Amino acid sequence: MSAHAGILRRYGAYLPITEATPLISLGEGDTPLVPSTRIARELGCAALYFKLEGCNPTGSFKDRGMVLAIAKALEEGSRAVLCASTGNTSAAAAAYAARANLEAVVLVPASYVALGKLAQAMIYGARVVVVDGNFDQALDIVRELAVRHPLTIVNSINPYRLEGQKTAAFEVCDVLGDAPHVLAIPVGNAGNITAYWRGFREYHALGRATRLPRMLGFEAAGAAPIVRGEVVRYPDTIATAIRIGNPASWQAAVQARDESGGVIDCVTDEEILEAYCLLASGEGIFAEPASAASVAGLRKLVREGRLDLRDQIAVCVLTGSGLKDPDRAMKVAASVIEVPPTASAVEAALGWR
Repeated sequence: MSAHAGILRRYGAYLPITEATPLISLGEGDTPLVPSTRIARELGCAALYFKLEGCNPTGSFKDRGMVLAIAKALEEGSRAVLCASTGNTSAAAAAYAARANLEAVVLVPASYVALGKLAQAMIYGARVVVVDGNFDQALDIVRELAVRHPLTIVNSINPYRLEGQKTAAFEVCDVLGDAPHVLAIPVGNAGNITAYWRGFREYHALGRATRLPRMLGFEAAGAAPIVRGEVVRYPDTIATAIRIGNPASWQAAVQARDESGGVIDCVTDEEILEAYCLLASGEGIFAEPASAASVAGLRKLVREGRLDLRDQIAVCVLTGSGLKDPDRAMKVAASVIEVPPTASAVEAALGWR
């Protein structure tokens, strides 16, 4: 099978598709599982891998669920799709809608949305509406509009989204030959931790994996409703992809945590940015800030003595590409040196003489 067959073809036997489901694809899935060269030593684990979901066509894990949601919308005769988004969902919805010749409408909160994500939704041809409120308010509007108009919601409240996203767990098992002992993942709307757990459970039930991993989910401290046990009305974090105060898959995420013997905790923006920079400078991996929450969380639990990774295989899910939010990189990276156009000026600036 082609490496870019897409998840509907590769994992169709495990997905709710029929003969009438159009097998659309932009080449999603089959993302790299890259071994750590530095952070693994710090954590003291047998092996640490990064699941690079930023290598999906629109640069995030959202493509896995979106391809199935759009395919099923086509199968059901839908003419338009609708979503609320902090950025990545809007990019995926717009791209796959364009591929399927469907109209896409995306509502984004006026509170900061990374420029790279907004640009994607716009260039793919979606109708973008900026809502003067946060993500949770935008999602409430989406629910209301779907009642009034013949639109298909493609947020993670659409059950096909999580079905598509579970294929990432299949890939982890296929590459490693088994499930890892631990899987660390950012938590925003909580659909992805739910989907991974579903995928691991299904593979285990089929005998494709001999064990189930502990699921370790990490919210941003300023947007941590599950950790706090209450809705956060005004979520605030630099990790815009997980700036969500009332997760749609809240209870399912808690179930994944409890059934796996895992943890849902939170990390500060400072911890996220430290992991973000360490991934880039120490591992050569440029992930968006929200992605770094998985690494920040794993480091936190080990540092606090709450997690012993000796003899353990761990996987950190990096949910999106750093190119989604170039402004953040420019703010935290070292400043650029400008010099006259001579070799001696370059040598002087670099301290080479």
